[in-house]
Amino acid sequence: MNQRDQERLKKAALDYHKAEPRGKIEVIPSKPHATQRDLSLAYSPGVAEPCMEIHRNVSHAYDYTGKGNLVAVISNGTAVLGLGDIGAEASKPVMEGKGLLFKIFADINVFDIEINEKDPDKFIEVVKAIAPTFGGINLEDIKAPEAFEIERRLKEELDIPLMHDDQHGTAIISAAALLNALEIAEKKIEEVKVVVNGAGAAAIACTKLYINLGLKKENVLMCDSKGVINHKRENLTAEKLDFVAKTDIETLAEALTGADVFIGLSKGNIMTPEMLSSMSDNPIVFALANPTPEIDYQLAQQTREDVIMATGRSDFPNQVNNVLGFPYIFRGALDVQATAINEDMKIAAVYAIAEIAKKTVPEMVVLAYNAKSLSFGREYFIPKPFDNRLLTDVSLAVAKAAITSGVAARPIEDFEAYEQSLIDRMNKDDKLLRMMQNRAKSNPKRVTLGNAEEYNVLKAAQILAEEGIAKPILLGERKLIEEAKKKYGIDIELPIVDPNSDDQKEKRREYRESLWNLRNRKGINEYKAKRFVRSRDYFGPLMLRHGDTDALIVGFSKNYSTVLKPVLEVIEKDQGVSKVSAMMMILTNKQPYFFADTSIIQEPTSEDLVGIARMLDYSVRSLAIEPRIAMLSFENFSGYSETSKKVAKAVQILHEKYPKMVVDGEIQPDFAMNKDHLSDYPFSKLGDKPANCFVFPNLESANLSYKIIRGMKVSQTIGPILMGLNKPVHILQMRSSVEEIVNLATIAVLDAQVKEKREKK
Repeated sequence: MNQRDQERLKKAALDYHKAEPRGKIEVIPSKPHATQRDLSLAYSPGVAEPCMEIHRNVSHAYDYTGKGNLVAVISNGTAVLGLGDIGAEASKPVMEGKGLLFKIFADINVFDIEINEKDPDKFIEVVKAIAPTFGGINLEDIKAPEAFEIERRLKEELDIPLMHDDQHGTAIISAAALLNALEIAEKKIEEVKVVVNGAGAAAIACTKLYINLGLKKENVLMCDSKGVINHKRENLTAEKLDFVAKTDIETLAEALTGADVFIGLSKGNIMTPEMLSSMSDNPIVFALANPTPEIDYQLAQQTREDVIMATGRSDFPNQVNNVLGFPYIFRGALDVQATAINEDMKIAAVYAIAEIAKKTVPEMVVLAYNAKSLSFGREYFIPKPFDNRLLTDVSLAVAKAAITSGVAARPIEDFEAYEQSLIDRMNKDDKLLRMMQNRAKSNPKRVTLGNAEEYNVLKAAQILAEEGIAKPILLGERKLIEEAKKKYGIDIELPIVDPNSDDQKEKRREYRESLWNLRNRKGINEYKAKRFVRSRDYFGPLMLRHGDTDALIVGFSKNYSTVLKPVLEVIEKDQGVSKVSAMMMILTNKQPYFFADTSIIQEPTSEDLVGIARMLDYSVRSLAIEPRIAMLSFENFSGYSETSKKVAKAVQILHEKYPKMVVDGEIQPDFAMNKDHLSDYPFSKLGDKPANCFVFPNLESANLSYKIIRGMKVSQTIGPILMGLNKPVHILQMRSSVEEIVNLATIAVLDAQVKEKREKK
């Protein structure tokens, strides 16, 4: 990363953390609190009752408080990321970040606790004193060797699950990866020779776990900054003494000769191609130093075609990422009120993670990484972080291990019900949006943004470019865009297209001829065509039609219908589409919902509703989501009103022509979203599983519904997303936020990816 990129990242990171509300996590009430009665139950006098119940039996704290779903992320800031000993207060952003990961991946609440104490005895006393508040403790970024003593004593002296993730998180994920890599290499763990470079907390924990999985201690050579830890070395810590080898080998290069496995937990570029070449057939290399691995991934691949490799980076295959483990380990431990995280639970997590990589990968995960396929092998032997099966499989395995090993205070009796409760937790965040952005990043497309002199559009363009989601093109008057960039301090070089500038003279001629040929029998003469191509409203769609951009986002400062008209005049409809329509994506804390038609067809006929439902089904499937479509009315399967009759006719056509679609109606939206209400209609194709897609009987009802939701700011809204055009173009709502522009541009990139694949077939 060059100096300029570093400065951009610095500014973006500081802006992100400083934006209101400050930081990354907050506490919100989980009970009703609007009335005096609510407050009297929440606090005085009602709160005395649960207090006395807990006084009589301390375990009742899990019944009457949030303790059972609350983890403390605790650090003294002595070994933060790659920053070292930066102190307790400076470590707080990292601890808040860890709390955010706990919440979004496993729905676990977190208080981050930064303790300004380096003395292990005093640190331990502080943690013990506050432990009754929490259901579990995650120790973080504490330097070795103090970390070993702190964790050991706290595990002995506390009766709640506790883990130092820097040690055991890396150990668990890398162990799962190692088991699978050995299977690919056709080698047995009890026979391989392993070289571990690094002798800190993570390296020690990793090696101990590998030994528990079958690795022979005599087959391990561990190196620190001074070389191989052998019998000639003096002044070794107690932890290093445990791995002293009786050998005359002293250097890493010597140790790697003939080795089967290299585990790097040290520093970048310490492994040379010559060292890799000296290893055995099918060498396993885990270069986990971050951000610079011990050997570059591409260099390793060029050096040895048979290398089986993992790193700590997300831009290479097989990322050893602690987020694959710690949220789900604590989830399983909390759910059985475990008194510890023991070796059985860690090993259960190892095998569960390893097994997920061998299973068929869900389509949503494949699409998230824009891969043709993901299947077990050299390029994929560790699950991806966005794989929802981690929550169910790892949490279940850990919970069961806690029960069988005798540390579960409240064993689970119905594991099917428990698994369903885990599935219910999955949708309590915007994972879909993160997965879509990740998929966009894997194959970013050129996205032209109209009204580029506006701050929100410029800022969105900057984010899209810096995050690698898209390759933005700024459409507008060059002078105004440059002035806006300077005014708002947006320092990024992006292509600017000014329809009236001299450098677009040839494009104007080309576009003018195209527009005139396209519309000369529909009221546009050559003079109008010449005038229209100087307008961004036409120039943008013509760029898209001519392949000068891959997608188009317009409409920030004009009403929808005004911007839509030139789009429909220039961009053709998809094959088989009679009318285009639009949908809105509503990201709630439960799951995404999709509304259509929200923006275009005012009074759809039954046939129009069929077309809307078909386009909605296709669009939602392209996001790897199974659409369940409710055709809405204000009646449930009655058909008395003209509106309901229209909807019922559309449903009849859909059932006859497209029997595989899960669609039914006419039905009221609250009934379509409630499985208990749906059970009153056993004949419905929706069954008792709620709908996630809603086709409204007219534009007014759809538009007003989503705008009420948008105005309440209880959910993220993305769209309107145009459906039925053969090119990716989407029209913003007036004065869209930066976030809304980024989200719609992300959809545009995915749209372009899908259409590109379709054209290649």
